[in-house]
Amino acid sequence: MTASAGRGEADDAAERYRPGYELVAEQLLGYIVEQNLMPGDRLPTEQGLAEILGATRNVTREAVKVLAAMGRLSVRKGAGIFVAASPGELANDQLAHFQPTSMEHVLMLLDYRRLIESETARRAATLATPIEVRAIRENAELTLAAGKTVDAQEFARVDALFHECVGNAAHNLFLRSSVANIRRLLSQSDVLLFHGDLPGSLEVAADQHIAITQAIAMGDDESAAELMTAHIDTTQHQFERRIRDRVFNVSTKPAPAGPQPSEQQASSAS
Repeated sequence: MTASAGRGEADDAAERYRPGYELVAEQLLGYIVEQNLMPGDRLPTEQGLAEILGATRNVTREAVKVLAAMGRLSVRKGAGIFVAASPGELANDQLAHFQPTSMEHVLMLLDYRRLIESETARRAATLATPIEVRAIRENAELTLAAGKTVDAQEFARVDALFHECVGNAAHNLFLRSSVANIRRLLSQSDVLLFHGDLPGSLEVAADQHIAITQAIAMGDDESAAELMTAHIDTTQHQFERRIRDRVFNVSTKPAPAGPQPSEQQASSAS
């Protein structure tokens, strides 16, 4: 093994670290699917979930908080824990079973995103007003600035605005709504897969935003659609790598010594 290969494996091992509450959150989403629970259905108490999932109550509480913040659970004081309404208030309750760390589910979502956002870019290139083109360009340039300073939080903010502006320029209420809902679901994968890490090169993504903007500004609908497709392909490669890291990590993790791991064990799972 070469020295560079050794460093690569060490980097991969570091990337595979995930806090215990994220692992339990993933298990909890799986439990909802296994039990075929739908929006409005009540879950066991924190203590009951901890026993079912083989985790401590503290780690389970943190997992519930994360899923509530993501909009997947609803915690009602004095009433209990419930499966929340489908993300984005979509009519299809099956989206309550979306698994943010499932390769199959994420790839299906990205395939849908590819169809929707390539079409929004195509239409934006022919329908965008000068004001809308300026908004798209301004936010593309802001993503480039955030990418150069490696400001992940700012990049996420202006990245969302960029895609929202492209959606607005398509002048179709349903396309715009679909873009928003797709991003809402993908943000759940960001939380459970990237947990603060940079998913990939922010500058590369920002450069792609600039190219998409130029195609829209020139009215080149075919190029705009193709460039948006390439942009989403890049995102897909990042998700695939992170999910494969997770699957490899789970498959190589030693079995726990007892039925209920301690809080320290759960929070240091790699």
